[in-house]
Amino acid sequence: VIGTYRTRSLLCDQLEDMGATLFQCDLEDTISVNSIIKDINDLDSWETLTLAAGHQDPVGKFLDCDFEKWEQSINVNFIRQLNFVHELMQNKSQKRSSVLFFAGGGTNNATIAYSAYTVSKIALIKMVELLDAEILDTSFSILGPGWVKTKIHQSTIKAADEAGENYEKTIQMLENEGSKCYPIEKVIDCCDWLLSSSRDLVGGRNFSAIHDPWESDKINLILDDSNIFKLRRFGNDFFEIK
Repeated sequence: VIGTYRTRSLLCDQLEDMGATLFQCDLEDTISVNSIIKDINDLDSWETLTLAAGHQDPVGKFLDCDFEKWEQSINVNFIRQLNFVHELMQNKSQKRSSVLFFAGGGTNNATIAYSAYTVSKIALIKMVELLDAEILDTSFSILGPGWVKTKIHQSTIKAADEAGENYEKTIQMLENEGSKCYPIEKVIDCCDWLLSSSRDLVGGRNFSAIHDPWESDKINLILDDSNIFKLRRFGNDFFEIK
């Protein structure tokens, strides 16, 4: 297992004690990204690649945001993750390889105050489909984990009023040690399922850990519809107004 971290923690020590190889990497730093990519490529080939990095900053309406910070958010949440994929594909396993990204909230509506984060996630959803269509020997998929108790929500709490109604929702979801949040263990189970499933089933698709029946054989029904769980404008046909 090879992984990256931005901030060193006790968990890093525990993972290394279990045999993992970890590299410090800051996705806001191009030099750091390129250096880590080289270090990873110098190691053995990989079979599964999971990209779960991201943050919600800057929180606030688009015209109120510092544009450089807005642009940097796009880089972290979208561009730099694809940088890893672009450069690591040369060292993937010749047997089977799977790549998993993470989607996020706001992709189904106009979530005020989170434009950079939301646009990045929508771009990843489409990029997964494009990569799946272009690279036929690798399975690309993306997962929306739902509300999970992680430090990503600190951006909303710090922004307070600038986060709008999402501030109160976040406070409520994190009450009682995040008991209302979706269990991280279930998210991991769903990741394992996606990374081990056939490309025909999961390739190019955007899954929801909470709403999709991935634990049931019913999920195989999506094999009959190449458009389901993808970014589409279906159901939006124009009808003459009388």
